[in-house]
Amino acid sequence: MFLIFIRSIILYTLVLVVMRFMGKREIGQLQPFELAISIMIADLAASPMAGLGIPITYGIIPILSLLVMHLLISFINMKSLKCRELICGKPSILIYRGKIDENALIKENFTINELQERLRGNNIFDLGEVEYAILETSGQITVIPKPEKRGVVMEDLGLKAEYSGLPYDLVIDGRILEDNLHKISKSKEWLEKQVAKFNMKPEEALVVTLNGKGEIFCQKKVKK
Repeated sequence: MFLIFIRSIILYTLVLVVMRFMGKREIGQLQPFELAISIMIADLAASPMAGLGIPITYGIIPILSLLVMHLLISFINMKSLKCRELICGKPSILIYRGKIDENALIKENFTINELQERLRGNNIFDLGEVEYAILETSGQITVIPKPEKRGVVMEDLGLKAEYSGLPYDLVIDGRILEDNLHKISKSKEWLEKQVAKFNMKPEEALVVTLNGKGEIFCQKKVKK
């Protein structure tokens, strides 16, 4: 049992490292070759994890080989547009200028019901509101509503929005994030003074954030 535990830890750590090298895409955003490699890695790790008769190297070597393959294909994709189209495919326009392209639906094995389901996932409940619907190579659908159905933005009203910047977490669960303090050129003493305005210390805070306008949000941890 202990040996199975050790093998599982080794293979889990290896798979975690390999997936980290593969990038930060969500499952629904994986390209076909990335999804295939992910499935194969999971299968290769499972067999030697439980089978003591299978040498652990039978899982490690193929997994590392797939990582090399992934990095190679990713490099080729970046360097060659033709290879990228061959490996990943090209986006397909399912709705063009408000009209559904039946040939594109047949080519992509899409039914009207599936198209409507994907549109609802984009908060579009009426086909008549869509100007363009593009099926991306990852399987996601990008929707461009008709001009009269698009949401009003401040630019349409001739208004200018204030720059909000990027908010920074300064304290999470009582732990000071010194890297973020360094990024905003602030000291620990400065943070303590800001948090003191909320009648607490940094280690007593559940969360402390600083937004782009210089405003502090602070909430105290609940004592259990």
